[in-house]
Amino acid sequence: MTTETTPAGATKGPLHGLRILDLTAVVMGPYATQTLGDLGADVVKVEPPAGDNLRAVGPMRHPGMGAMAMHLNRNKRSIVLDLKQPEGRDACLRLAADCDALVYNVRPQAMARLGLGYEAVAAVNPKIVYIGAFGYGEEGPYAGKPAYDDLIQGAVGVASLFARQSGAEPRYAPVTLADRAVGLQAAIALLAAVFSAQRTGRGQAVEVPMFEALAQFVMGDHLGGHSFEPPIGPTGYARLLAPHRKPYATADGYLSVLIYNDKHWQSFFEVIGRPELRDAPMFGTHTARAANIGAVYAFVAEVMATRTCDAWMAALEAADVPVARLHTTDSLLDDPHLRAVGFFQESDHPSEGRIRTPAPVGRYRATPAGIRRHAPRIGEHSVELLREAGYDDAVIADLLARRVTLQPEDAR
Repeated sequence: MTTETTPAGATKGPLHGLRILDLTAVVMGPYATQTLGDLGADVVKVEPPAGDNLRAVGPMRHPGMGAMAMHLNRNKRSIVLDLKQPEGRDACLRLAADCDALVYNVRPQAMARLGLGYEAVAAVNPKIVYIGAFGYGEEGPYAGKPAYDDLIQGAVGVASLFARQSGAEPRYAPVTLADRAVGLQAAIALLAAVFSAQRTGRGQAVEVPMFEALAQFVMGDHLGGHSFEPPIGPTGYARLLAPHRKPYATADGYLSVLIYNDKHWQSFFEVIGRPELRDAPMFGTHTARAANIGAVYAFVAEVMATRTCDAWMAALEAADVPVARLHTTDSLLDDPHLRAVGFFQESDHPSEGRIRTPAPVGRYRATPAGIRRHAPRIGEHSVELLREAGYDDAVIADLLARRVTLQPEDAR
């Protein structure tokens, strides 16, 4: 549906021609749309006059250009629209009329109050896919409740799993696990629904609730004995909950090791000079190891403490036993594999100077993913997009004067 938007000289990604109206903020929604933008979609990010809240989260060189916001909003064009003003809502609908999908991550009631519910948007574009990524499904008793990454991690049991494994207090995973996992689900949902719309000519509203999506993510591992009715055992995947399932302490540091299948175990016993253990009841089969996983991991932990990291790396790699050095977020910057594949990409941002960002995921021979646009300043493309929507310069000047829309120099 969209016109040509790829900057001159840039290769077109596999989603070139797909146009997305992005009304999301913070992490979950922007991560979904950035993933699609990396693949070539034209993502139009609609921001309120104050900008996406994440713009204010440092570190940053200039106000409104926080590091996380930049990583989540490359390959997008930014337009400021005050959706609480009728002219802002009307401009949003004019943009929606030429988009394949609209994505939002506020509560549906808020979209309805703005006059941007599904019926209003579908009235101007019956083929549009209307994706709502929010906290809880609309048919359950939690509908409408606020939801953030920490709340959802706690609600689906992630925090309690840390406590169950270690015996310590509940903790959240130190990554935005819910936002990013559900953001990927939202991107998949958008592509599936757009595919359907292109085949049938009919768009639809789709909800991607965080609670249910991450509960599926967790319980796929941990439904355990309650997979059967009546239950034949407790919830939980014993291997993941074993106290010694963590990086192993060596004589001089830590390593990540996973001795998983029969071949791995046979090779490991050869490395440690205990080949007779291959036939021990506790180690002989995958089922036996799983039934005794706590003791199995404890045994490996004891053995790992007897050699240095370098000695273990050499021995285990030679035996084809899965092993990896333990990185920190600092040392990962210098990982030789990531350096070889160009994972951290550097570029010159027009306002922020030299920046580094993780590369798009995946390699496409004919239609490569890529960083085609720098992360925009707030309202960087407001005038450009309003012109594309059919507004003349006099009307645009009036919208700017009344702060229905803004350019970067107008933001404050």
